[in-house]
Amino acid sequence: MSEAVRKTWSPAGDEIEFVLAKLKEEVGACMQCGTCTASCPNGFAMDITPRAMWRMIQFGMLDEILESHTFWMCSSCYTCTLRCPRGLKLTSVMASLKRLAMLSGKGRKDSAFYRAFMENVESHGRVQEMSMMSNYFFKRMDDPTLPFKFVPLGMKMMAKGKVHMPGGGQGGVLKSMFAKAREMEGLS
Repeated sequence: MSEAVRKTWSPAGDEIEFVLAKLKEEVGACMQCGTCTASCPNGFAMDITPRAMWRMIQFGMLDEILESHTFWMCSSCYTCTLRCPRGLKLTSVMASLKRLAMLSGKGRKDSAFYRAFMENVESHGRVQEMSMMSNYFFKRMDDPTLPFKFVPLGMKMMAKGKVHMPGGGQGGVLKSMFAKAREMEGLS
């Protein structure tokens, strides 16, 4: 098997192949101008640039894509989508890659933070930092010392009033919206 074929083949199931085909269709018109990469406020922290990610999708390099942390770094600010000269829905592609990683079981450690954040917003109607971080640390049981690494930062944030104590919020007001989204995605 040639190196090019080996790099593009992925042992993915039918559902994953269907999602990948949709993603290829979504970024098929990408002309590789780099506007998305230049516009991305989180581009500096990505291991693969968004422009390179679109090309990898076009070539079907699923394994390499899922090993990357690029799509987990996307903050869904829609800057890439708004500035794309082709009008591609690139933020939606990043969200689909997050779902694809979860579906394939290759969700990196980064997915723990993503899941903790979304669960927190669903249950509280906004981010409750203390409960979100405790949920995140619970999901990341692979490193029991991880919470202690964040203590100095947490203390500084509390001193400046940047961390909210549990309580308040809108207590589940978004649950119906999350349920509808799951229904529309076929997850419930």
